[in-house]
Amino acid sequence: MPNIASAKKRARQSEERRMHNRHLRSRLRTQVKNVLKAVAAGDHAAAMAAYNAAVPVIDSIADKGIVHKNKAARHKSRLNAHIKALQAAA
Repeated sequence: MPNIASAKKRARQSEERRMHNRHLRSRLRTQVKNVLKAVAAGDHAAAMAAYNAAVPVIDSIADKGIVHKNKAARHKSRLNAHIKALQAAA
């Protein structure tokens, strides 16, 4: 445990940031899962709605630096590919 006041403050700030970042990462994963569930159910309209709701969340989290921009782009690309495959199969 830190003994110096500035080190105590730094530890508090780090913990608060960690919890905040964890919350944002959880939001990202939830949005991705919502799209995948809709795709698995075979509902194209619901999948598109979930995808359109997920994209701003993914971009926002990438802008904040919680995940890398390339990872965000990869998520969006793969989700979009799932939706297109669902549409092609229908």
